[in-house]
Amino acid sequence: MKLQQLRYLCEVVEQRFNVSEAAAALHTSQPGISKQIRLLEQELGVDILVRSGNRIIGMTEAGTDIVHAARRVLVDSRQLEEIAHEFTHQNRGQLTVATTHLHVRYSLLPVIKEFSKKYSNVRLKLLQGAPAEIAARVSTGEADIGMSTGSDELARHCVTLKAYPLYRCVIAPLGHPLLSRKRLTLKDIAAYPLILYDASLSSGSIVRDTFEQAGIQPTVALSAMDADVIKAYVTAGVGIAVLQKLAYDPSCDTEIGAVGVDHLFPPSDAKLIVNRAKFLRQYMFDFIQMVAPVWTPNRVRRAIIASRRTQ
Repeated sequence: MKLQQLRYLCEVVEQRFNVSEAAAALHTSQPGISKQIRLLEQELGVDILVRSGNRIIGMTEAGTDIVHAARRVLVDSRQLEEIAHEFTHQNRGQLTVATTHLHVRYSLLPVIKEFSKKYSNVRLKLLQGAPAEIAARVSTGEADIGMSTGSDELARHCVTLKAYPLYRCVIAPLGHPLLSRKRLTLKDIAAYPLILYDASLSSGSIVRDTFEQAGIQPTVALSAMDADVIKAYVTAGVGIAVLQKLAYDPSCDTEIGAVGVDHLFPPSDAKLIVNRAKFLRQYMFDFIQMVAPVWTPNRVRRAIIASRRTQ
């Protein structure tokens, strides 16, 4: 059995059983991938993939477990390289962070600025995506650290570290009647067309659920996936919006104002995500602590050990 065979198998599954796409991603040939997977099946003595003619249409029951184990093996194999690299190149390497637009644009900007000064020889790579994609990238080892406000369910194979709460405000064009009120109600907000986060995001579902629980049905003008788009449409007068406070900067957002609504909507938790099997290099621990000072290296290690016991 070879690691290359496991890589081929996992990439075929990642590409939804499209061998051509897997070959392109791995810079190899389609026949080569098919041959190596067949050899792996022969060695293990079971079918891993379900085939219909020349097409792969799914995985067998045994194949599902084998792919899950193969992913763990690939993650562990990368850890061997990381451990060796840590002792030979302590302040050199790469840090890949998977996160959402909100954190790339706002939360992580000062952190990355500080980190880049301290670790000038570490290459930073940012991968944007939805919370489910972030957890998956950390789980497969594609990303070293994830950061999102998604559900813990999405990261059940990883360790979730709560970083800090995210509170909300209502934003509206300057001169809007709501901006002159000190304590808004849900009925006040629902009197105007709303621009909301997409319902697939926790920030969108929390706001919708709050209105629903109060028996109020606001008029939703449109929904969007990131804060900058929402602010642009509020500025254009399409509607008002409920937004995280950190995404509103009065020095930059000069055409809109904000009113706090901590009393109306529960905060979301910004969360860091790491793989239980991941060997974290010192600069990765430092990055985590820059985001959330409470998470010292020892606390992170203890959280990882505790999560392994509950697997």
